[in-house]
Amino acid sequence: MKRLIDLFKNKFFLCTVAFVVWMVFFDKNDLLSQYQYRQEVNGLKEQRDFYKTQNVKVARDLDELTSDPQKLEKFAREKYLMRKDNEDVFVVVKEK
Repeated sequence: MKRLIDLFKNKFFLCTVAFVVWMVFFDKNDLLSQYQYRQEVNGLKEQRDFYKTQNVKVARDLDELTSDPQKLEKFAREKYLMRKDNEDVFVVVKEK
């Protein structure tokens, strides 16, 4: 018990405890902020991976559309409802 009281009377120990408490709870980069930053970084990494895969997909589609006129025509008909002069377009929508 006396050793514990002597420890709390030691000014170096008290300064160290005060410093640790300050850094953990009150500093700009406290533990809660670090956790939130880590979550934000993980979310941004997931978005980055998603957009990388989307970028590859779009590049592949672009390559297909520029190299094959039939695929370009199919894409234009499906996406933009384009048609030839002597055709009628009927859009079928599936209900959920």
